[in-house]
Amino acid sequence: MLRKLQKGEPLSLPHSRPMPTVGRRVHELRIIDRDNTWRMIYRIDTDAIVIGEVFAKRTQQTPQRIVQVCRQRFAHYDVIVGGM
Repeated sequence: MLRKLQKGEPLSLPHSRPMPTVGRRVHELRIIDRDNTWRMIYRIDTDAIVIGEVFAKRTQQTPQRIVQVCRQRFAHYDVIVGGM
């Protein structure tokens, strides 16, 4: 799935969904494993796929702590790299 994103292929449900509560161009990728359902919060920039967090999701709602961490990481990335 990540390779598809890197090639510019759009993903949608059930694999990926937008997460505007985290930020613009931010999505959640869903990866089903044998024992866990993994989530990757990522942002699509013009020159990169920026990953904010990868975690095993055990509830319906994304934990607020994950949302906050991702917001901080994306903001920090923008300062360091001069993101979009």
